[in-house]
Amino acid sequence: MKEVWLASADRRSSPSGTRPEAGAGKITLGNGGSSMTALHFINDWNKSVFMATGKPFRGRSLIDNLGLVMAYGNDVSFQDIFAEQLKNLLEAGDLLIALSGSGNSENVIRAVRYANDHGATTLGLCGYSGGRLKEIAQHVVWVNVHDMQLAEDMHAIFGHIVMQRLCASGAQP
Repeated sequence: MKEVWLASADRRSSPSGTRPEAGAGKITLGNGGSSMTALHFINDWNKSVFMATGKPFRGRSLIDNLGLVMAYGNDVSFQDIFAEQLKNLLEAGDLLIALSGSGNSENVIRAVRYANDHGATTLGLCGYSGGRLKEIAQHVVWVNVHDMQLAEDMHAIFGHIVMQRLCASGAQP
């Protein structure tokens, strides 16, 4: 593995700038294995942060309601399954965490664009060359490796590191 690269897309602020305001929503999404990692993040963060701090985390994943994903896929388009959900859920100030091994999943890209345009903070986790996600997300965790499983493994490790930090801080994320 060549490197893991943490940076802001605008190259001016640190990745720690992704911390949302207290009470802001934390929303994850991804396709395939990345969808399961996105769901895993929310599972760990909602349960563990609350148990460690007594404070609700209020995170959600856009892949956990299969019926809704399928309805948007059928009635609108698969490319819009996440952006359409964001139209109902996203509020300015929320943090959107988008996972894409290649960085080029169209439905992920459309969701990040929507979030950027509607006042959310966006964090993209990607592998390979980073693709379009590396270019449009406000903050990026890029695993510079051309192996999907290694990229996904590093994304999962990132989620566990975040969980440990949130639980140890005792602060509202």
